[in-house]
Amino acid sequence: MELLDVTLVNWSRAQFALTAMYHWIFVPLTLGVGIIMAIMETIYYKTGDEKWKTATKFWMTIFGINFAMGVATGIILEFQFGTNWSNYSWFVGDIFGAPLAIEGIFAFFMEATFISIMFFGWKKVSKRFHMISTWLVMVGATLSALWILVANAWMQYPIGMEFNPDTVRNEMVDFWAILLSPIAINKFFHTVLSGWVLGGLFVVGVSSWFLLKRRDVDFALKSIKVGAIFGLVSTLLIIWTGDGSAYHVSQKQPMKLAVMEGLYEGSEQANLIALGVLNPAKKSYNDTINPFLFKLDVPIPGLLSFLGYRDFNAFVPGIKDIVDGGYKSPEGIAMSFAEKQTRGKKAIQALSDYRTAKVNNDTINASLYKAELVDNYSHFGYGYLEKPEDLIPNVPLVFYSFHIMVMLGMYFLAIFALVLFLLYRKKIENSRLVLWVALLSIPLGYIAGQVGWIVAEVGRQPWAIQDILPVQAAISSISADSVKLTFFLFLFLFTALLFAEIRIMVKQIKKGPEAE
Repeated sequence: MELLDVTLVNWSRAQFALTAMYHWIFVPLTLGVGIIMAIMETIYYKTGDEKWKTATKFWMTIFGINFAMGVATGIILEFQFGTNWSNYSWFVGDIFGAPLAIEGIFAFFMEATFISIMFFGWKKVSKRFHMISTWLVMVGATLSALWILVANAWMQYPIGMEFNPDTVRNEMVDFWAILLSPIAINKFFHTVLSGWVLGGLFVVGVSSWFLLKRRDVDFALKSIKVGAIFGLVSTLLIIWTGDGSAYHVSQKQPMKLAVMEGLYEGSEQANLIALGVLNPAKKSYNDTINPFLFKLDVPIPGLLSFLGYRDFNAFVPGIKDIVDGGYKSPEGIAMSFAEKQTRGKKAIQALSDYRTAKVNNDTINASLYKAELVDNYSHFGYGYLEKPEDLIPNVPLVFYSFHIMVMLGMYFLAIFALVLFLLYRKKIENSRLVLWVALLSIPLGYIAGQVGWIVAEVGRQPWAIQDILPVQAAISSISADSVKLTFFLFLFLFTALLFAEIRIMVKQIKKGPEAE
């Protein structure tokens, strides 16, 4: 795999990021609103109250509009692995392709089978079977997310594989290790719960609009109650999975944790930053400039140490420590970047020598080179990096994204709790300020999801596969101009789809539930 020019790398990354971010506009609402409509239909099935059926059909229409858009962007996203990231697809396709294939064959077909019954079977099947079909659509949608997130988690923590030097491919040896990886399980729950939180915000916000307009009040109160309870529970759960994410990142991706906290110099009893402003004069991990113009720590000493290592006194490495090595890590004494780079180059050279020996039928040297490759393969990707700075993600982007995400999570918790309190006191209809705040909070749910993915994906740079394959070795050997062209074509297409969805959903919301 030859390294390609920086322009091509950057445009390929930009195109994939564009597609992924647009895709994630549609997916979380599908996951969140879908569960809420299934809950409403279950209440209808239990009570026989036609008002719950009306509410279910209204949110089902919103779900359907959004679902169609998500499918369109998702298909394009998967095709980009073959067009823009062919080296990546060759190198790890045996592993990465398996969960995506399962997602397409099993989960997507489950959705496709039962979604027609869900939309068109109200008068053709029994109430019980229709309710089951609605839940199965959501099981299929959630399983789709599971397999995609398993694939993504494997990129963050590659396990259950062996490298085959004869084919120059990584091959799966333990499917269950990949599926049941603690990072995969935590990422699945954290990501799906973010969709549930958005669904709760969306339903509460739209219901608030109806209350502000004094329209369909009974429908709005029913919807806002389900949405707020669902959103509050989801927010509490996502805080729990967020704690799990911090722990797994500290264990497997310490550079990401350091960048999330703007931590250049490691320390014991490390504090968690509540608010901070980075110093733009800080240009290098190795200079003596203070990285912060201002910062405010959470008033619990050693909280970052506890979140990362379950010990308030634990040492949390900073960016400089990770580059220089020498500190105690979960795997032992951490190697420096230079040591990892040396091992990576040894692995790359050993692979080349092995293949040459195989061509020459030199079995003795082939065996020696293979052993050297195996010994150094865990740092294979470092052989493609040129300098320590290549190892450091964009600190300001990840730092601010992480703290925005955390602050929004706390805000959502407060909003859901306040709405439920006012519902309990029967004052929600007259609390116009709260209703406006709930309505205007809908975009914040999307922002929280997007910045969360920025933390996850930008925070692990430069890796396409952690420690194994950097992005510059993963892309296709194609023209940068062709990637630029398709970038702007996709930008136009996805923006048009987004505006179309917003227009259609606003029109449908204005019609109200009685139009169903």
